[in-house]
Formats: sequence, structure tokens, C-alpha cells
Amino acid sequence: MSEPRLYRLNKFISDTGFCSRREADKYIESGQVTVNGNLAPVGLKVTEQDQVLINGQPLRAKPKSVYLAYHKPVGITCTTERHIHGNIIDAVKYPERIFPIGRLDKPSEGLIFLTNDGDIVNKILRAGNAHEKDYIVTVNKPITERFIKHMSAGVPILNTITQPCVVTQRSKQSFSIILTQGLNRQIRRMCEYLGYDVVTLKRVRIMHVRLAGLKPGQWRLLTEQEIKMLDNQLIVSSKDASAVSSADSYDE
Repeated sequence: MSEPRLYRLNKFISDTGFCSRREADKYIESGQVTVNGNLAPVGLKVTEQDQVLINGQPLRAKPKSVYLAYHKPVGITCTTERHIHGNIIDAVKYPERIFPIGRLDKPSEGLIFLTNDGDIVNKILRAGNAHEKDYIVTVNKPITERFIKHMSAGVPILNTITQPCVVTQRSKQSFSIILTQGLNRQIRRMCEYLGYDVVTLKRVRIMHVRLAGLKPGQWRLLTEQEIKMLDNQLIVSSKDASAVSSADSYDE
């Protein structure tokens, strides 16, 4: 019989939807959390068989994991802070606590995932995973062969050189680009370095999930097949992945 899975107490509390991990730490530090009748220390690990109480009250059961594909419109901010006007949580209006995986800039639109599964967030954003994200971009002037060549080969931004990527011209002033990294405002900075300004930017694919069929502001649940494929890709890519870096919380 396998050993029961251990969870850090703050994550165990957060996974039930009661509060965030940071807020859970505050409950623990202030002595409001007990495990099996004993005052819980910070850093304690628990299993699903342990009795965790906050101020003497049991937690709700961990909710079923949900995964949403959302077409973020221009003007929506990818934050869970509800006091910020136009935040993504109020825009989606999902009845349970969820949060976005990664970000799209406020002036950008397109596909973004939201979930209540904290484990999958780190796996998708992990620096070494190299998951493809596909964008369609229009710029303020005609595209040249030099532009496509430099965008594809790598551009110096943020004290690094962007990784080689697939860039394909679509029209006189638009192109598609497939990224496997997520530096802060990456596409916009790359274009700016080459003397172009981004006019519109839309993400149309994350890994095997496509935006097609979703209008701005619409969302849908991922299908069972999409979730299964996602799990399989994450299992494979996590084996040799490096730790999450601050830069990889961005997606464009």
C-alpha cells in the first residue's frame, strides 16, 4: 500500500478554496489552525486523512479541479486582485475561486487558462518546459525580410537574447510567432528593438488548445481529451525542468 501524499499545510488549506497560501500562513502563524487537535506549526505537512480546523471549524472538501480556456479581451487585466478595475476574475465570473495561468498584457487579447489547480500552474510556467504559445501580431509598418530573420533568430532584450522561434509573415504588416519562453512583454520588446510598434497582439494557441470558436469575453471548460493531453505533456516535460523564474510568469 502506497504512503499517503503529503501537502504543505498552507497549500492544503488553499486547495480547498478557503483562502490563498499567503493568507493561510497568517492563520497558521496566529495560532488559528489545528491539525488532529494540536496547534499547527508553520511548515507542517499533512495528508488528506488529517483533521485540519481553522478556529475550530473544518475545511470544506477540496473542490474538483477545473480548467477554463478564456478569450481575454483587450482591456482586461490578468490579476486576481478584485479591487483593480477590469480584473480577470470579475470578467470571467466563474462561481468558484480560480486564477489565471500566466498573463497577457492589458492591451493584448487571446487565449489564457484559468484553474483552481495550483500544481498545474507551476508545471506550465516552469522555465524548462518549453511549451508552445502561438500569437498573431500586427505592427505599424510593412514587415521586411530582415525583421522576420532577426525575430526568428533572437533579439537582445532584458539583458538576454530571446530563444530562436518560428516567425511567419501573414500579410504586409502582420506575422505569426510561436514562443517557447515567456519574458515580460517579450513580443512587444522584440518588435521595439527592431524599430516596430505592436498595433494588435492575439494569442491563438497554448500547446494543443486553440482559441478558435471563442469570442472575446467568452470561456469554456477544457474537454476531457484536452485535459488528458495536458497532463501527458506536463508529465513528460517536467522530468528535466528547471525551477520557475520570475520572468516566466509572463506569456508574451
